[in-house]
Amino acid sequence: MPDILTITMNPALDVSTSTDKVMDTHKLRCAAAQLHPGGGGINVARVVQRLGSDCIALFLAGGVNGQRLRQLLDREQVRSHWIPIAGETRESFSVHETSSGKDFRFVLPGPTLTAPEWQACLDFVSKLGVPPAYVVASGGLPPGVPGDFYAQLTRLTRSRGSRVVVDTWGPALAAALAEGVYLIKPSLQELRELTGLPLANEPQWREAARRIILAGHAQVVALSLGEDGALLVTADRTLRARAVPVKVASTIGAGDSFVGGLVWALNRGDDLEQAFRYGMASGAAALLTAGTALCQATDVERLSKDVIIEPA
Repeated sequence: MPDILTITMNPALDVSTSTDKVMDTHKLRCAAAQLHPGGGGINVARVVQRLGSDCIALFLAGGVNGQRLRQLLDREQVRSHWIPIAGETRESFSVHETSSGKDFRFVLPGPTLTAPEWQACLDFVSKLGVPPAYVVASGGLPPGVPGDFYAQLTRLTRSRGSRVVVDTWGPALAAALAEGVYLIKPSLQELRELTGLPLANEPQWREAARRIILAGHAQVVALSLGEDGALLVTADRTLRARAVPVKVASTIGAGDSFVGGLVWALNRGDDLEQAFRYGMASGAAALLTAGTALCQATDVERLSKDVIIEPA
């Protein structure tokens, strides 16, 4: 069993294109579509594989879109285990507006899963002979999956010694935190929703993250701040990283790339500061590519030298 297992409950066939300007009513003439395998955990696995570590991506897939998704993953040589479902895997559609640099993302809910389908994911994990060092649960939950699914997964894997990394939002995140995870990566908006607080400035961001840690809900909070970089908070230190200046082709997949680079570095034995550096570099490298092409290893290594990390 590889050291890293990613879990994607609501994967997608990502379709991306570009046009000069997004307007209503008019027909928008677009560039040729690009297709990529998508969904939080799948993207994390793609990054880990590109950076040179072995991992396995666990996901559910059905219909024509599910078959295409599996083919695209095979083409990238990402090791995976898929669970068949009756429903059709969703598409996720994004348009890059070249005149402004903005990305417009249209996200469908995904198929409704039955109890045997989502339970099969937990069964697969429970039957692993050797537990992975890191279990990354990333992305939203599709219809039919209980809101405490990631909490169930956390109980199952943490008891076997795995470090659980969760990148989701809303009730699914709150339920997982109640079980106690290793690391979460909320955006500022997700942290505001989680705490119910306005969190108007950086001291308040740091304090909100520390409360999560002191309550025993997580050991590490990696707070993504978009153009303002990120914070990495533990019980005894806080690190601040500024965004790496790059020419942005697309913002899609940057958060997943951040998680992939961070977990990849932690798994190979880097300390948290160095892992944070590679997370920032991976996120910045993803900005260089269109759609969800994600980061490339050469760009990650090059940009890691430009990451500035300071104590907050």
